[in-house]
Amino acid sequence: MSFIRAGICIVVAFAVLAHGAVEPWSEAGLEMGAAVLLLAWSWQALTDGELTFVWNPLLWPLAGFWLVAAFQLVTGMTAVPFLTRIELLKYSALVALFFLCVQSYRTRGQWRRFIWFLLSLGFAISLFAILQHFTFNGKLYWVRELQYGGIPFGPYVNRNHFAGLMELLIPPGLAIQIVGGEQREQLPLMALFTLLPIGALFLSASRGGIVSFVAELGFLAILIVARRREKKILAVAALILTLAAILVSWLGIGRALDRFATYKKLEVTEGRRVEMLHDSLRIFKDHPVLGTGLGTLQEVFPRYETVYDGMVVNHSHNDYAEALAETGAIGGLCGLVFLTVLLWTTWKSLSKEGDPQSFSYHAGALVACLGLAVHAGVDFNFHIPSNALIFLLNSALATSALPALPLSRRH
Repeated sequence: MSFIRAGICIVVAFAVLAHGAVEPWSEAGLEMGAAVLLLAWSWQALTDGELTFVWNPLLWPLAGFWLVAAFQLVTGMTAVPFLTRIELLKYSALVALFFLCVQSYRTRGQWRRFIWFLLSLGFAISLFAILQHFTFNGKLYWVRELQYGGIPFGPYVNRNHFAGLMELLIPPGLAIQIVGGEQREQLPLMALFTLLPIGALFLSASRGGIVSFVAELGFLAILIVARRREKKILAVAALILTLAAILVSWLGIGRALDRFATYKKLEVTEGRRVEMLHDSLRIFKDHPVLGTGLGTLQEVFPRYETVYDGMVVNHSHNDYAEALAETGAIGGLCGLVFLTVLLWTTWKSLSKEGDPQSFSYHAGALVACLGLAVHAGVDFNFHIPSNALIFLLNSALATSALPALPLSRRH
């Protein structure tokens, strides 16, 4: 399974570096990568002569949501079959990668290497984003023109989506450092790999991202206080946050806010977000059971738009309202079941875990998912394939069993 695990990491890195995999060419790369890995896993299972299948409870709501979209497409209930087909193909690739992650990551050592991959990716992307921020020439990677505008940060066209990525990559390392889930000699490197993404997140000046990160700190504090109750943990947390504050101050968050204020006219205003939320819910009201079809909001929205400003609305800047508009109450129920199972399964694991490493792995992954869920209320990070993929992989870690190992064997 090492090939599958390496392949998943390569696909994740590709999706992030390819502007979040939001363009047709990068979406195709993500989907082909998922297909190749699924075929490789199937071939290995057949040639080995035995298929050891691991079931994750999150597969139920994920499969249910897939069936909703497939039913819309097959029965012609979608407003635009082509768009639903495209979205269903993308969603199938994400679910396939989640499935492969569950099948190939089974030991604590394997999950440990995956977490270090995420931390390394977060550090590299943050370093690049900070360098690009201070040397920005108006082009992505300093060479690619922004054809449709945007407020870029790092490899992403939208700084809010970069913030969403950081929300997914910071909590695992943060939890491990606070709880002590790694050997002492590794903690300084992990601190570096965690603090720099925090600095990049604040430097992006994404209000939704900063609020979501603060919410993540609150979620992590609740989990630690409720389950660990160790006074020294509070001291460690205070030290890490102090270092993060020093880094943010040194990078110059004030200058970042001033810089992005000049782009204010390019962003969706709070009033416009409220209007889009209201209009999306009107779509849901008219199509309450199965919605208008996965991926069809852009085509349906103009008929419900109460205030026309000449701009094309691709997403409603609220993933929950958009899901209800496109997939109705049944699709919304699948999403609610997913979040409920995620919370319940992880909470049960945390309640019976005694060793710091297992606790920090599960807590960090859960907090990362909750942070993006908070941000989804004011943006559309779940429609950015790279962020949606890392969210699913974090949810797989949060709900996976981690067999206890003695400290000497955790490498």
